Amino acid sequence: MIRTKRVYESPDGHDGFRVLVDGLWPRGLSHDKARVDLWLKQIAPSAELRKWFRHDQGLWSEFKRRYFDELDANAEAVEQLRSRLGSEDVTLLYAARDQDYNNAVCLSEYLAMR
Repeated sequence: MIRTKRVYESPDGHDGFRVLVDGLWPRGLSHDKARVDLWLKQIAPSAELRKWFRHDQGLWSEFKRRYFDELDANAEAVEQLRSRLGSEDVTLLYAARDQDYNNAVCLSEYLAMR
């Protein structure tokens, strides 16, 4: 099972393996408090894509298309994450305030489709 969760939320027993999927470490959050099992920054959207998107919901469809293209070209990082999915629950952690339009939601959809 894949879940998404804001990294600032407290960890709980349902999280399973916790993977931070942002390219930048979340502001003001210590490593101890975050309780991240893996920081897979290479699976995050490129800096150019992240800056272009700016969490503008009107750009969501195009962001997903571009991010999916980046993920298709990043097979090693995708496989590293996918290998965890067969053996345990995985929670994709993100720092964005928007819980519906962020790279973790997009990545979860990508993994489910492929």
